[in-house]
Amino acid sequence: MSATLSRQKWRLFKDKAAARGIAFGGISVILAIVVIFFYLLYVVLPLFKSADIDELSSYPMPGSAEPTLYLALEEQNEIGARLSADGMITFFTTEHGEVMLQQQLPIPDGTQIVSLASADPNRATVALGLSNGQALVFKTAYKTSFPNNVRVITPQLEYPLGRTPIPINPSGYPLEELGFEINDNGAAFASVNRSRAVNFVYMEKEESFLSDEVSFNTTRTELDVNIPVRRLLIDKDIFELYILGEKGGLSFYSLDDKTSPELVQHITNLDTAGKITDIRFLAGGISLLVATEKGRVSQWFPVRDEEGRESLTKIRSFDSHDSRISAITPEYNRKGFITIDDRGNIGIHHTTAGKTLLVEKINDNAIQKLAISPRASAFIAEDSERHLHFWHIDNEHPEVSFNSLWGKVWYESYDEPEYLWQSSSASNDFEPKFSLVPLSFGTLKAAFYAMLVAVPLAILGAIYTSQFMAPRMRQLVKPSIEIMEALPTVIIGFLAGLWLAPFIESELAGIFSILIFMPAGVILLAYAWSHWIPSNLRNSVPAGWEAALMVPGVLIIAYTAYQFGGLMETWFFGGDMVHWFSHTLGIPFDQRNSLVIGLAMGFAVIPTIFSIAEDALFAVPKHLINGSLALGATPWQTLVRVVLLTASPGIFSAVMIGLGRAVGETMIVLMATGNTPVMDFSIFQGMRTLSANIAVEMPESELNSTHYRVLFLAALVLFAFTFIFNTVAEIVRQRLRRKYSSL
Repeated sequence: MSATLSRQKWRLFKDKAAARGIAFGGISVILAIVVIFFYLLYVVLPLFKSADIDELSSYPMPGSAEPTLYLALEEQNEIGARLSADGMITFFTTEHGEVMLQQQLPIPDGTQIVSLASADPNRATVALGLSNGQALVFKTAYKTSFPNNVRVITPQLEYPLGRTPIPINPSGYPLEELGFEINDNGAAFASVNRSRAVNFVYMEKEESFLSDEVSFNTTRTELDVNIPVRRLLIDKDIFELYILGEKGGLSFYSLDDKTSPELVQHITNLDTAGKITDIRFLAGGISLLVATEKGRVSQWFPVRDEEGRESLTKIRSFDSHDSRISAITPEYNRKGFITIDDRGNIGIHHTTAGKTLLVEKINDNAIQKLAISPRASAFIAEDSERHLHFWHIDNEHPEVSFNSLWGKVWYESYDEPEYLWQSSSASNDFEPKFSLVPLSFGTLKAAFYAMLVAVPLAILGAIYTSQFMAPRMRQLVKPSIEIMEALPTVIIGFLAGLWLAPFIESELAGIFSILIFMPAGVILLAYAWSHWIPSNLRNSVPAGWEAALMVPGVLIIAYTAYQFGGLMETWFFGGDMVHWFSHTLGIPFDQRNSLVIGLAMGFAVIPTIFSIAEDALFAVPKHLINGSLALGATPWQTLVRVVLLTASPGIFSAVMIGLGRAVGETMIVLMATGNTPVMDFSIFQGMRTLSANIAVEMPESELNSTHYRVLFLAALVLFAFTFIFNTVAEIVRQRLRRKYSSL
């Protein structure tokens, strides 16, 4: 009696331990999923944080008492530079405004500065227009040294074109309006001469092969623009010249031929929202930013029409200020910019995101000048009371907005708005393209074609295996299919990319022939077995073993259809089906395409769907099947009206689990597609999926950069996809279970 009681206690202990262990395991899985979700969310949330600014210091204007013409900040935000109207350059500390260095520019006696033009901000080069028709070019530079392991930044001035001013208007007419740009190939100047025409001067750099001497070959051209000129702009590559008139008209010239600039377009009124107050190049020199007195900033850039002709087009607007915008300051390396107005407000904007990140009042007085640091992490502003204000900027991810992630964006140099993913480039002028739409589309496209192949084969195979196959044969077939699931997907992807894709390209007609004729051939084979084979021969085959006899027939059908495909290609497609699709129908063909993905990933998903569906079908109670047969129903009627309905929750779960695996598959799509994020549903085009994109780009992304966090956002979207699919599957499964539980 005591031994029995002891065994019962031991059994009760094991039952409780197992129950608690299972509960602990289940709760741990749920907690792990929740932790993953919140970690993804933790990394992603900073993307949607708005810009913020904090004032670090404020002090009286350092240096000369003359008005400020130019302000600049060095990269580390430690030193500022100020050019005053008397030609004095003052370098000062940004923290307290202490003067570090003052240097007088070599301006000829009796000559005044009448205009100023800056080159691309990354070059920190400025041209001064003088009252004698000459221009002086200088550059602020900073030398970093480490005496006693302490970083010391030493400011200095450089003269890229020499210390002697360059004659731009030989007649000596003052350079009241000046356009300037300099690059590795030379320098360009645009100015207005005495007759109100525009002088274009190009100094092409020539380097001696025998020495390090550099000389310049100067070309001069006069443009009759027929409008009073207000502003002259030259792009960073010296390929385009923009001339803004006093009344808002804009002339766009091509500088491909420096000796004969060509008028591309003239716009009578660039912006109807009031008088234009400032016009600047966005980083990269492709887009123009136009500010007006009514507080609007608009972005323009050249767009090609169907005939390949460029025309300046208004892309987007920012209506963020309530008063006159006095100046625009573009960022150095991003497509963002800062605006200031007459009421002491500043606005921080980003063109790709198409949004205003911040508008804030920083001073009760109007802001006269503003300079942003090269890293866009600080700015320095001068107010009308001759005080400087040094501010920190927290704006790490301005490129991201709901529209830039999920909407069509009109990117620079594109003819229309598009969904694009292109996260990096060799140039700092690159406009990041972080649309998740092509990646999500590619994910669903890959899953669709994989399921198109896998679902019919897996479900029909499960039906036959569970209901019609002999038990002994089932014991061989089911484990064989299930063991396919253990095959590493990297091996499947390797074979699909290096063998299957080239094979399909060279034998496309044969593949299509097999896909078309195989179903008809199998049906014909089954009909022949049922009607043409003598009954005594059919009865000699044990029940449930007929499928084994069909294997040779299926192989013969496949071989025959494949051979016929070659003949069909010769007869109807000129011997090259791929060429016929590309050139006759205009359907592009990529070697690594959706057909390859459908076959390869379908092969990988089949075991999952088959195993779960077969178990669900085989688990249908035998008394239901026997009762249906006893009432006179045929095996097929029993299958359709009893078995499939009873097993439908499990079959649906099998399909949804297979879909979840197809959505999250990485290695097959990574190795067997071109990994091109295109929006094309064609079976002959490839794709890029969310998972493959993460696998490719995550190792190269900078920690905590926008690119890095957007990849985590892609992972969060993938997580959401699988969560939604599984939730829908569970809801439908429970409803099916309740509906057919009474059978």
